[in-house]
Amino acid sequence: MEIDKALDKAYEKMSFRELADAPVDALQGVSEGDAVKLKEAFNVKTIRDLATLKYVRWAQAITTLAEVSN
Repeated sequence: MEIDKALDKAYEKMSFRELADAPVDALQGVSEGDAVKLKEAFNVKTIRDLATLKYVRWAQAITTLAEVSN
């Protein structure tokens, strides 16, 4: 995966540690308005917050299990 394709241009040169603490609107396709809504709904402010959000983890687990179960 070319990580810079997932990021807004201003964040392409950051390390992964820096990116984890970057605002969610650093992700390509996530607008400032989307970031406000994520903060209001789930208190998500950073990429790390989004990645560790329990609903995201549940969704990942369900889809992973769906791929390997009958």
